[in-house]
Amino acid sequence: MTGEWWRDAVVYEIYVRSFADSDGDGVGDLEGVRQHLPYLVDLGVDAVWLTPFYPSPMHDHGYDVANYCEVAPVFGDLPGFDRLLGEAHEAGLKVIVDLVPNHTSNEHPWFQEALADPASPARSRYVFRDGKGDGPPNNWQSVFGGPAWTRESPGGQWYLHMFDTSQPDLEWAEPAVHEEFLRVLRFWLDRGVDGFRIDVAHALYKHPDLADAPDPFVEGGVANMSDSHIWDRDAVLAVYERWRELLDTYDGERMLVGEVFLFDVPRIARYVGPTRLHQAFNFTVMSTPWGAAALRETVQRALAHFHPGTWVLSNHDLVRHVTRYGGGDLGRRRGLAVSAALFGLPGSPYLYQGEELGLDEAEVPPHLRQDPMFARTGGARAGRDSCRTPMPWAAAEPGLGFTTGEPWLPFGADATGLAVDLQAGDPASTLSSYRRLLAARRSLLGTGELGEDVDLLATRDDVLAYRRGPLTVVLNTSAEPVAVPVPGAGALLETTAAGAQLSGGVVVVPAAATVWLR
Repeated sequence: MTGEWWRDAVVYEIYVRSFADSDGDGVGDLEGVRQHLPYLVDLGVDAVWLTPFYPSPMHDHGYDVANYCEVAPVFGDLPGFDRLLGEAHEAGLKVIVDLVPNHTSNEHPWFQEALADPASPARSRYVFRDGKGDGPPNNWQSVFGGPAWTRESPGGQWYLHMFDTSQPDLEWAEPAVHEEFLRVLRFWLDRGVDGFRIDVAHALYKHPDLADAPDPFVEGGVANMSDSHIWDRDAVLAVYERWRELLDTYDGERMLVGEVFLFDVPRIARYVGPTRLHQAFNFTVMSTPWGAAALRETVQRALAHFHPGTWVLSNHDLVRHVTRYGGGDLGRRRGLAVSAALFGLPGSPYLYQGEELGLDEAEVPPHLRQDPMFARTGGARAGRDSCRTPMPWAAAEPGLGFTTGEPWLPFGADATGLAVDLQAGDPASTLSSYRRLLAARRSLLGTGELGEDVDLLATRDDVLAYRRGPLTVVLNTSAEPVAVPVPGAGALLETTAAGAQLSGGVVVVPAAATVWLR
């Protein structure tokens, strides 16, 4: 890929802990990723996004960073990262790394210094405040449940942590914080990374007066990620303008994609532009229920506001979309159909490891759950462990090709039957369908015929259909096959389910299926 590769790249998220374990300790690592690069090339993706692999006490499995410029021993080392990066580039894959700028670990040297010496300059790099009487400074709640403030010591100040107590929020009004993250960006850019995924990109600046939130609670006693009273402050945009300036000094079209966890599309879109982020995740896609009418509205809104867009159905924080669409064979069929419909649109599909296998959420027993959200809500919220269970590479017990040891989380009940080695040889499998669809997408993009214009076609309420250049895509969300007129279509390119037929300008689309026509 050359030029603005990120505009239509298929990006594959690797949750490193759960992708592939090369040394038998039950935890995935960078060497495991390197060994499976051929799989990613065969799948047809253009880039990989690696979740945090930095030194961390792992209270939030790497999103509590103690050192932003090293590799945690459990994941490997810097020479191993460089080897992975080099081989990925040789294979034609771009590499995006995760960056966590909202908070550090409480074991980060800055925070340790801030606790040890209240007069230290490090103190101003975090949000420390006096309480109200014996209570915290305000009523804000953590995203993981419980108060967003912890007292450093009896009689001492309180520090803000919008996530776990082990993740103190940085104070972005402090210039030293800005300089440190510019240094971190340069460190990884100089090593050759192609981009950064920015964790909770809207969260850096908080409401300046730290006033009580009018409604700080949602179900389960956790904070609302889209509460504009707390975050999504305009000041954060200047941070990304400065980062964009830095990236633009490097060759190779380095990119920034933000996890802007909002559902107000115009507000998400303002993070993106020629001087700001290259992309932002559009989570309205994953929150759209099964049904053509709802999907059509989501697609229309995205096309109107994002140039280019992103299409996100699952990731390491979300319930897997197979489960959201009904689970089991039905959920897999629906999930594949929606994925196929999105793959034909302009912009970047972001895939989450295992979705190409059709994995469901796993049942993780309470005593094995590790997500701090589960602990902080007293089990009221199950947390995210169920979407983070290991990849099943082979239908062979006990480690299913993921590990020779004991996996850090148990496999889902469907893992053995959906293992890569079983699906790879089955042309009707979800994996084989992903490979065909992504190959067809790449071929069509390669001709330069697709363009950016999308014409949403008027049709039945239970059908989503659009034309993009020579490509026509038709998604049937009903429970029965439907016949849809498609004037000008001469060939059936792909179908996600058996039974599709094209004759006389009319295509028969099976129930819960998508067809591609040319």
